[in-house]
Amino acid sequence: MRSPRRKRSLRRELIRDVDQKVLVALAQRATYVGSPEHKDVVSFVGQPKLRADASICDRVLARDKAIVQGWLRKSILAGSIGTPWEGDFPRYVWYRDGSTVYEGRLINREQGHYKGYPLTEDEWPAGWGL
Repeated sequence: MRSPRRKRSLRRELIRDVDQKVLVALAQRATYVGSPEHKDVVSFVGQPKLRADASICDRVLARDKAIVQGWLRKSILAGSIGTPWEGDFPRYVWYRDGSTVYEGRLINREQGHYKGYPLTEDEWPAGWGL
């Protein structure tokens, strides 16, 4: 059984002043693995297992892991990362594609695996300043 809808908003804050060497090391280790919970078609993560409350991944992105992997690494290198740290990795990473902001969320702190989904404007991190 799923827990009831979140009652409070997630705390999304940018991490400031991270040394560029740290960002480079993070970007090299971080991997986008995706999640079948955000897919409505067969994708690089396998068969879809779309949750009723999950945003649906763009079908082009669902088929091409290289695009999203590139976004993840660019975002980390640009310092678009957010608190808290979990192990060696930031819990959140953000990327803007046109008018859409995507959030990558850490799902495996030991291996640096992330999944991602689009955000609504009211969910953008504090201080994002787009």
